[in-house]
Amino acid sequence: MIKSLRRRESELANAKIQLEVLSNGIFAQGKLPTFKDSIHKSGHFPLKPKSLEILQINVGYMCNQVCKHCHVDAGPDRKEIMAKEIMSQCLEILKNTSAHTLDLTGGAPEMNPNFRWFVEEASKIGVRDFIVRSNLTIMRANKKYYDLPAFFKEHNIHVVSSMPHWTRGKTDKQRGEGVFDQSIEALKALNEVGYGLKDSPLKLDLVYNPSGAFLPGDQASMELDFKKALMEDFGIQFHNLFALTNLPISRFLDYLLASENYEDYMYNLVEAFNPAAVENVMCTNTISVSWDGYLYDCDFNQMLHLPVNGKVKHVSEYNEAILQSRDIVISQHCYGCTAGAGSSCQGSVA
Repeated sequence: MIKSLRRRESELANAKIQLEVLSNGIFAQGKLPTFKDSIHKSGHFPLKPKSLEILQINVGYMCNQVCKHCHVDAGPDRKEIMAKEIMSQCLEILKNTSAHTLDLTGGAPEMNPNFRWFVEEASKIGVRDFIVRSNLTIMRANKKYYDLPAFFKEHNIHVVSSMPHWTRGKTDKQRGEGVFDQSIEALKALNEVGYGLKDSPLKLDLVYNPSGAFLPGDQASMELDFKKALMEDFGIQFHNLFALTNLPISRFLDYLLASENYEDYMYNLVEAFNPAAVENVMCTNTISVSWDGYLYDCDFNQMLHLPVNGKVKHVSEYNEAILQSRDIVISQHCYGCTAGAGSSCQGSVA
């Protein structure tokens, strides 16, 4: 069974070590341009925020799965869980922010003991789009989670779920034995309450990550393939497929180094750099909040312990006007969001 980097006591569990790997070697030697050099050349440096649209909150790194590619290094052994006090501070921000989308993520966000309370309270405030990122298997991991589809429906939650492939072999290889079957059961349960059906307001989207050291294919074509296969094999429907590029951090960085694919993968990312994708990278319209309330430009920077620039660092001192004047923090991992059609938590961006 796969273990988290922290459980293995891997040096890559240290964000500082990851950043050293990303900044040294082929980049320090000048074989590849740094991300700063590339966006400077394209006229996008310094990278600045636009209007805030998305407040993404990571309510904890605990998860019932331990996936090979996980950039959070999530797992059952991760005890970092957002406290109710921090959640209350996030709710106050939500009342006063310009963001129209609330995006809850983890780990498995549902494993936070105050998850349902938070959803109920956030629902009262009202946002245009309330997303919960679910790994699907949590809905079948324990009987206390079996009612999640109905709970999500009650609060009009937009469910975004991980689904590596429409086949058992490729899914279980990336996420663990039995994950595919549990995911199919969960998708059927979501369909039964109205999620993912054509013209249904109950939004169900799937997320695809490549299983190896390669970039995702065309998002629109993959969506058609997923829809055809899941309908024909299981009668399952969903709305959209988001194709995400794996960023070279945490467990995916560990995989790249162990399989000796790191340099080739970085060359691929740099060669696929698309200046048009820089325009809409998610860090320009998103603020990421960590389990302990600190603020980051994106979920990936959060995992690398790269907090936002400026005086405002924590939800307790949140000031949107000050945050809007900051320069966005970047490093070589950012090539992952600007390769090809670009990649964000909402799918391709270019």
